Amino acid sequence: MSEPTALARAPRFSVCVYCGSRPGVRGDYAQVARNVGRWIGRHGGQLVYGGGSNGLMGIVADAALAHGATVVGIIPEAMVQREWSKHDCTELHVVKTMHERKHMMAERADVFLALPGGIGTFEELFEMWAWRQLGFHDKPVGLLNVAGYYDPLLQMMQHTEREGFMTEAQRGLVHTGSDCDALLRELVQAAGFSTLTLGADAV
Repeated sequence: MSEPTALARAPRFSVCVYCGSRPGVRGDYAQVARNVGRWIGRHGGQLVYGGGSNGLMGIVADAALAHGATVVGIIPEAMVQREWSKHDCTELHVVKTMHERKHMMAERADVFLALPGGIGTFEELFEMWAWRQLGFHDKPVGLLNVAGYYDPLLQMMQHTEREGFMTEAQRGLVHTGSDCDALLRELVQAAGFSTLTLGADAV
């Protein structure tokens, strides 16, 4: 089921954001979610995300909408109450299963970006990462390392490489950075979209 509203403009590119349905304990996490949503909106993009109104999910969606982005939320029926689906999305799709949710999110995205989050965020990030290295898609994948949140994970990936279970090339398939604007611009450019005409990055 979907609840579309009128589109103000056609988006130039689409960013799928994975992030927590909780806000976390640091104000940095909420701020970077706002910055991501604002960047997408100010650069004429579209946000694709999990459709919730709680936590970082709701924050990034609110910021994207406030700055003119098209927002596509995709949420399973069983999670509508748990994550409190966000009904003012440009499009809200209520689907049957998590598999359907993730497939639709992947189909609607040009790039993928993980913000801080929990088990669900990890699973979504690793699935897109694995699919990329297997050649199931060629869309850029990014990891926004806010306040060192992902430092232990990045260290684990280095350990995995040293122990012979991952190559340097596989590890390098994920773009990482702590600067929101720089990482988003890098991902959008890697997807083949020129950012030269998008205007200056506003903060």
